[in-house]
Amino acid sequence: MSPSLSALARVTGLVASLCCLPLMQAEAPKTPVDAPYRKPLGPVPFPTHGSIERLSPGLDVLLAPDARMELLAGGFNWSEGPTWLPRENAIVFSDVPENRIFRWSDRDGLTVYLEPSGYTGHDLNHAEQGSNGLTADRFGRLVICQHGDRRIVRLAGKKGEIGRFDTIVDRVGGRHFNSPNDLCYNSSGDLYFTDPPYGLRDGNKSVLKDLMFNGVYLLRAKTLQNPSPEPILVASELTFPNGVALSPDGRTLYINVSDPERPVVMAYPVLPDGLLGKGRVLFDTAPLLKQGRKGLPDGLKVDVDGNLWATGPGGVLVISPRGRHLGTLLTGEATGNCGWGGDGATLYITADAYLLRIRTLTKGYSPFVK
Repeated sequence: MSPSLSALARVTGLVASLCCLPLMQAEAPKTPVDAPYRKPLGPVPFPTHGSIERLSPGLDVLLAPDARMELLAGGFNWSEGPTWLPRENAIVFSDVPENRIFRWSDRDGLTVYLEPSGYTGHDLNHAEQGSNGLTADRFGRLVICQHGDRRIVRLAGKKGEIGRFDTIVDRVGGRHFNSPNDLCYNSSGDLYFTDPPYGLRDGNKSVLKDLMFNGVYLLRAKTLQNPSPEPILVASELTFPNGVALSPDGRTLYINVSDPERPVVMAYPVLPDGLLGKGRVLFDTAPLLKQGRKGLPDGLKVDVDGNLWATGPGGVLVISPRGRHLGTLLTGEATGNCGWGGDGATLYITADAYLLRIRTLTKGYSPFVK
């Protein structure tokens, strides 16, 4: 996400926590952990949040006529990276400025899962130093983009809220990354990830920035022949690469660009060796941004039919593989990311201060589910 969007998210997150949570209880506002929007109450429904904008009959194949977004929890500073952990039967997601990963389930409600999550040092002085994008590897282990530590790690274990991490990658050519932001695996276990400067104080102007560009990388899976693969730069021309996802056939890599001057969804052909061909603009969100809709292109996911569910101005944009805008999940918030969980047909959405979910008629694509 962009620095301006981050600032807006922190302000609106604080307002949401002050305005919404007291309605649920008489005492003074608490943190999200102390007072989640609502603890599970059996059959009592969650409140509806936002609305659905239907622009094409194609959306009716993906969302039932009575589909609605449910508000599960609120009061976050800037929520990001919702990822389903099957062993936990729960969704986990980052609160980037708070340096935490939260866990939410129907059974347990909201709890802190990891703290610290993205910066493990002692000089937390920048609002973007927490964890950001999350995913799970083929074994269901949590993989984390750590802004503050400027690396991608695997959660190796934890005691209470304190995690133990194995570094997957933290440098390219001996230089530190900017702040890995989002990531996705292909079916071979190769990892694509983006590296904008949002985790650095002063962003592109940071004195700590080792790289002259904001790149997209490929890290091949370890093999007996290559036990220590080096990250490969596959794109360097994007100003602020952010969310990243692969098409179900693995032939197209989609990248959201969080640049207010060029807020686009890019599509790159994936070559047989995993490198990328020449990219093209699949969808330009600038007209939506000019309408005053909140947010920029940020995280995105792909369903089993190849449709993109891409966060952007207004909420979650549903875009066909050919670039047709089918509709939008209008969250009313700058929206960070989304991801499917449960039986694969429930989409979880991190929208600024809120965690939402909606049932879909499709399922999310996973490279490790046949």
